[in-house]
Amino acid sequence: MTITASDIRREVKEKNVTFLRLMFSDIAGTLKNVEIPATDEQLDKVLANKAMFDGSSIEGFVRINESDMFLHPDLDTWTVFPWGGENGAVAGLICDIYTAEGEPFAGDPRGNLKRALRHMEKVGFKSFNLGPEPEFFLFKLDEKGEPTLEVNDRGGYFDLAPTDLADNTRREIVNVLTEMGFEVEASHHEVAVGQHEIDFKYADVLKACDNIQIFKLVVKTIARKHGLYATFMAKPKFGINGSGMHCNMSLFDYDGNNAFFDTEDPKGMQLSETAYYFLGGLMKHAYNYTAIMNPTVNSYKRLVPGYEAPVYIAWACRNRSPLIRVPASRGMGTRLELRSVDPTANPYLALAVLLEAGLDGIENKIEAPAPVESNIYVMTEEERKEAGIRDLPSTLHNAVKALQEDEVVKAALGEHIYTNFVESKKIEWSSYAAFVSQWEIDNYLDLY
Repeated sequence: MTITASDIRREVKEKNVTFLRLMFSDIAGTLKNVEIPATDEQLDKVLANKAMFDGSSIEGFVRINESDMFLHPDLDTWTVFPWGGENGAVAGLICDIYTAEGEPFAGDPRGNLKRALRHMEKVGFKSFNLGPEPEFFLFKLDEKGEPTLEVNDRGGYFDLAPTDLADNTRREIVNVLTEMGFEVEASHHEVAVGQHEIDFKYADVLKACDNIQIFKLVVKTIARKHGLYATFMAKPKFGINGSGMHCNMSLFDYDGNNAFFDTEDPKGMQLSETAYYFLGGLMKHAYNYTAIMNPTVNSYKRLVPGYEAPVYIAWACRNRSPLIRVPASRGMGTRLELRSVDPTANPYLALAVLLEAGLDGIENKIEAPAPVESNIYVMTEEERKEAGIRDLPSTLHNAVKALQEDEVVKAALGEHIYTNFVESKKIEWSSYAAFVSQWEIDNYLDLY
């Protein structure tokens, strides 16, 4: 459904909207906003694409002498948040960023994804769909309102209350999301104590990435209401599973057909040639795009054997140990599931890179290797080597080095985002590498 300026003006009046959040994402994937009063005058400015902000105040955007930037709202992202107070409701619009010269800003992650979608259309496809599966932890707050690492339940995978004491929190999150127009497909307790997952219906990739950003905001807001802290950090606690964000992807042609589905597949998997080539591209660039899918030092504490997260570059259908899986659904539901992505990834950057990697496979007819249906976790290093299975990078440092060697991934980010992303990650790694951790004190202080 297309939302018009008239629709927005009407809802502002009908729902007593007094403040408007103009939202956008920085290169790290953090949702930012400029909040303005929803007066007629300010609303006119917003709808005319004349709302401005200081771009030099956002890390990785522009220098101080290039600071004037404009917010162009996507009217279809209009939402009235189901919370507020006696002073009226708060609504939001997700915006694209433009320069003072009226050009799309090269450092805007959302605009960069749009650029990848234009390439997709030139290759011959109408849409790229994403079904994300974000996981998160709920921790208790201390007496000062600061987050702790103490969970408020002892639940496990798919457990019910009273074991899952966060059930009411998760249920309210689902209710709020539904009220905001999300089609929630499932919500459940995950494997680790304190860990949860809420899956919402797939959508075209731009809307799906917008949904991920709003989803995180809703989860954190409702958790606070219940005296809890929600975190999408990849591995907040040692010894238990980390949080992932599996990405289910599919391409559709201009006739509305799923381009990954083919009943005549000679390999018997009912996958099309397009699907195999897209898969080949994902596999070829997997090592090099890991820094984008897993962008923090902490991300690599999740990507270790023993906790169900993928560690090895391989693909399969039924097997859940490889990096990429082809779920059983066929027809319109045919899709490829990348299992390495974690929720600290900037969704706009991650999906732009995955789309371009897949398109590289299609355009250059990159053959996917044979599937691996045995449990890779129990293979020896020699067996993996013989099967051509490579490990993912083990640290952010190695992942960033690999990113710098891949021209397809670099081009998918664009020069501005690539340069600023790499610079920020080098600083992050240097800071981490120089830090003396408690583990080092515990293991070395007495010994030496």
